[in-house]
Amino acid sequence: MNNHEVADTFTLIANLLEIKGEVIYVTLAYRKTAETLVSLGRDINEYWKEGKLREIPSVGKAIAEKIDELLRTGQLQFLENLKQEIPAGLAKWLQVPGLGPKKVALIWKQLGITTLAELTSAAQQGRLRSLPGMGEKSEAQILVGLESLSRRSGRIPLGRAFPLAQEIIAALTKIPGVTGASPAGSLRRMRPTVGDLDILVSARQSAPVMEAFTTLPGVVRVLGKGETKASIEFGDGLRAQLWVHPPEKFGTALQYATGSKDHNVQLRQLALEKGLSLSEHSLARTDGTDEILCATEEQVYAALGLPYIPPEMREDRGEVQAAKTGSLPRLIEVGDIRADLQTHSNWSDGKLTMLEMARAAARRGIKVIAFTDHSVSLGVTGGLSMERHAEQQLEMAAAQRELGDSIRILHASEVEIKADGSLDYPDEFLASLDLVLASLHTSLRQPREKVTERLLKAIHNPHVDIIGHPTGRLIPDREGADLDMEAVLTAAAQSGVALEINASPYRLDLEDIYARRAKDMGIPISINTDAHSEADMDMLPFGVAIARRAWLTAEDVINTWPEHRLLTWLANRGQ
Repeated sequence: MNNHEVADTFTLIANLLEIKGEVIYVTLAYRKTAETLVSLGRDINEYWKEGKLREIPSVGKAIAEKIDELLRTGQLQFLENLKQEIPAGLAKWLQVPGLGPKKVALIWKQLGITTLAELTSAAQQGRLRSLPGMGEKSEAQILVGLESLSRRSGRIPLGRAFPLAQEIIAALTKIPGVTGASPAGSLRRMRPTVGDLDILVSARQSAPVMEAFTTLPGVVRVLGKGETKASIEFGDGLRAQLWVHPPEKFGTALQYATGSKDHNVQLRQLALEKGLSLSEHSLARTDGTDEILCATEEQVYAALGLPYIPPEMREDRGEVQAAKTGSLPRLIEVGDIRADLQTHSNWSDGKLTMLEMARAAARRGIKVIAFTDHSVSLGVTGGLSMERHAEQQLEMAAAQRELGDSIRILHASEVEIKADGSLDYPDEFLASLDLVLASLHTSLRQPREKVTERLLKAIHNPHVDIIGHPTGRLIPDREGADLDMEAVLTAAAQSGVALEINASPYRLDLEDIYARRAKDMGIPISINTDAHSEADMDMLPFGVAIARRAWLTAEDVINTWPEHRLLTWLANRGQ
């Protein structure tokens, strides 16, 4: 079993225990284990073989024993016993927006139904509204949630696809004769979700590459294998495809396979205007005189009279026209980031102390870090009261003395935007913080007008500096709030508040289309990791990728500013 399969097992346990009515700290233990395993960065089997399961953060004796049983036998008796009490299919109900464990248990016990199809039928027939504590409004919300669930595409989150693609590429580039390898398709364009993984390899001899690809660890099925193309499936259902091209044609093949389709249509039209024919296999003159060999993508674009267009921009959103006129922006890069303005320590739901987190950030070149531990009303995260904030500030000062000028620590908070639009703390306290990041986490299924009005109140609060992950979405399990984004952007432009691109690959919120609109409206953008552990800090490239898809430059992002400029901007907010 791989990390994701073990994590899915513990998530299922947590879901079933919630439906059963288990105390929250027990279910949280299983959820934290699942979250840790997904972001572990190392194969769980290696820890197991080395007898080091207890060294994994949040894994205690009982959890370690369960992981050991899973990896030894392929199943877990505790889970099998739990399934005898709670139908496993009910866990899928928790994916329905607005349907919590108490309602799931109520519907199951009262109506005796266990499948999503039965739930949908019961809601459509009006059978839910008569249950205790329900009503027509609750029934309507469940129907809306079921419709939302049905719209999910089954595509793979970028945070799951990208690391696997890198592992595959690392293995293939070790093969003698391989001169290059790259992801392609929507993965290379860094879309938030992708379909199958597309991998291109440059090599003269394809047979060794085909053999290595089809025998990769974790492959359970070879779906196809030819001379230059193969397709495989991993144990968790994810599929990958490989193409091998000769080095002198690799640039042409990679450009074509990266797409997008509409971008390639633009290039083919441009090629025809120049008497050329562009396809997956070649760039040639239409009169048949010769073929133009392109080992790199830069050569493909140059042959068309264009500068290189970065993959993240290739969505037919004006990039070809900008390239023609020499107006392509210099896109932001990971190395431009100097500050991380949303992180969490063990004062709320983070895994490390502030000193440990700040040191980890400094090692990554970060010069300013803001600890935005949660505010008090988000109780499940251990949110801080104003009194606990005062205690945290003392520890923060000690950490700053320890670190000297290697990094600047800001006293901040991720303040909950409550269901009525008010914030967790009074304005006088917010004014005392170095930075205020306000976010939606709850009541995301409110009607559009109401949830938008909540966010607008926060945007217009003069003490709020950044709106964190604006829609509150979680990929692929939770749709974001149904916001009137034009109203949100207009308000942000008026107030000068920054909007966050959350770099967690399971959020990537703000979406690129809105980030680009924000840029055009002069709204500052903040890219933050939302790190709860050191490993989370390495998610920064995902946030930068969304910014690049939005055509953002370093100047558009406040995290790139020198410390003095950033602190001056924060100090002037609300004045």
